[in-house]
Amino acid sequence: MSRFAVLATALCAILASVSGSPVATNETATLEKRITHSGRGTWYEVGLGACGYNDVDTDHIVAISHEIYNNGGNCNQWMRIENTATGDVAYGKTRDECMGCDATAIDLSPSLFEALGADLGEGVLSLSWHFMNKGWQP
Repeated sequence: MSRFAVLATALCAILASVSGSPVATNETATLEKRITHSGRGTWYEVGLGACGYNDVDTDHIVAISHEIYNNGGNCNQWMRIENTATGDVAYGKTRDECMGCDATAIDLSPSLFEALGADLGEGVLSLSWHFMNKGWQP
């Protein structure tokens, strides 16, 4: 095989591997639903969230990154969240926006953080998560 054919084949393989990846723009970053993402999880005291609902710390509430909040398009959508260190799984409802979170990081209500087998003193967890289908609820 000629050098050109080898280079062309390698280039095609690289392009094929990145063509299915989500693309972030300066305007919004979107994550495909039902794709599992890995990120950091922290807890916060909930209240009136960006989605317009007043929640309490005993509710299983999630604040998603401002990078994917997308004007509230995921408000009231449930997420499956797993503590990757322990395997504990819990479900939380998207009701707020986290201004300090990167695209795959989420903030959790205290009760949701604890439902994942963590103590509030830990402060930070390694998580994997994905959105459930619209209309799904536990």
